[in-house]
Amino acid sequence: MSVKSDFILPLLSGAAAGTTVDLTLHPIDTLKTRLQSSAGFWKSGGFRGVYSGILPAAAGSAPSAATFFCTYEVTKKFLINRTPGYMTPVVFMVAASVGEVTTALVRVPFEMVKQRAQANLHLTPYKILRQILQTQGFRGLYQGYFNHISREIPFSLLQFPLWEGFKQLWSYHQGSAVDPWQGAICGAAAGGIAAAATTPFDVAKTRVMLAMKNSAELKFNMWQLLVQIFRQEGFRGLFAGIVPRVTAISMGGFVFFGAYDKSKKLLSPYLVN
Repeated sequence: MSVKSDFILPLLSGAAAGTTVDLTLHPIDTLKTRLQSSAGFWKSGGFRGVYSGILPAAAGSAPSAATFFCTYEVTKKFLINRTPGYMTPVVFMVAASVGEVTTALVRVPFEMVKQRAQANLHLTPYKILRQILQTQGFRGLYQGYFNHISREIPFSLLQFPLWEGFKQLWSYHQGSAVDPWQGAICGAAAGGIAAAATTPFDVAKTRVMLAMKNSAELKFNMWQLLVQIFRQEGFRGLFAGIVPRVTAISMGGFVFFGAYDKSKKLLSPYLVN
């Protein structure tokens, strides 16, 4: 195993991809968060201050994406050489799941501060961080961790096999490996499909992250919260923010996977032995 090609290459490429997509699409993500807030879109800020929460988002982008792709690529390479060909989609699923669980340890604290800043225009990220630590301690930064991975794992179980599958299909039909721009299109399609299917999990995650201490949302597990949202708001509540979510993730998939493949292509001559 080459440390440079198997670890450092996905580390740097993932960091570049994560930072690029989060900074580019932050305003759409803000609108999605406000649509999903139990306080309502307009009370959460409406169209004002769509760059609220940009600092924690930017701070968490590079380490989160770098952690994910390092874990994903290492796990994928380890498993794919030890499983039969027909199990390849399962390998992608397992690698993505391991990557998400690991990455959440890095991402969730930043996500907590970011989403509260997006839904509370009068609070700065620093004040939000201090408020969480004062009222809930360090553990409060991981409020919503299990809801986060409960959303991310189903999402990745769909997105990454679709992305890898679309690329393999395109590569087969053209008779050569896909270019970064083609991988970007595959990423956009895979992300949009996965985003639409997992929107209810994203709504539940957002509600928990926005909830204050002793709020009703914190008394439910993921499935109980989904049932509660459905009883009170119906399918409209479960799929709140689906348009900006699918839009953002489709665009994000294009930028994210395109930037990742392009970064790998540019860095490979320097890092591959």
